[in-house]
Amino acid sequence: MAGHTPGKQQATSSTALPDEAEARAALVLALRQRGVGARDVLAAIERVPRRLFLSARHHGLAYEDAVLPIECGQTVSAPSIVAFTVQALNLEAGHAVLEIGTGSGYQAAVLAHVAERVETLDRFATLTDLATRRFAALKLENVKAWQTDGFEGLKQKGLYDRIVVNAAVDAIPDVWVQQLKPGGYLIAPVGKANEVQSLIRFQKTENVMTAETLLTVRTVMLRPGIALKL
Repeated sequence: MAGHTPGKQQATSSTALPDEAEARAALVLALRQRGVGARDVLAAIERVPRRLFLSARHHGLAYEDAVLPIECGQTVSAPSIVAFTVQALNLEAGHAVLEIGTGSGYQAAVLAHVAERVETLDRFATLTDLATRRFAALKLENVKAWQTDGFEGLKQKGLYDRIVVNAAVDAIPDVWVQQLKPGGYLIAPVGKANEVQSLIRFQKTENVMTAETLLTVRTVMLRPGIALKL
């Protein structure tokens, strides 16, 4: 899905207007009615202004439960998918999270309100730069965006309690398993391009990965390497 011209949107303010605060509250109510019960996740969704992660022409749709286009031809997930995914991670305050596929940075911002530390990776410099500015505007000091190959993870920051992947893969790379702490969860869409995929929660137990299918999704495939443009 095509996005708008990169670099036009800049994070400038995190202050919610009265109607925006009402829209956020309505979104949280809708998510609760759809089965999202984790209070910390709902509180994070309500605190993060999704508008800030979208181009101006999409601000009016910021609190709709819809996938929307962003820079570099990518998309931002629907809030319900973000909420269900973050809830399924079973995060605790002291957890370190690795997110693969920064996109707009919206999910990473939600994660930053629940986890102790978030490292988020994307192959596009434009996306990591914009996400960094948005995190700064929201004064989120426990989340950092990196431009790197998501298939390699980020081993220099140690092991992670949780790993979440926002694009589909055919199979889980061994390097991700190696960067996950014993007992930790890894959530990723698994399947083929242009087909319905399964969002699967893996748990690492003595170097064996158990798997549980959470729901079906349809998303782009994770691409290797670093984008030479954008």
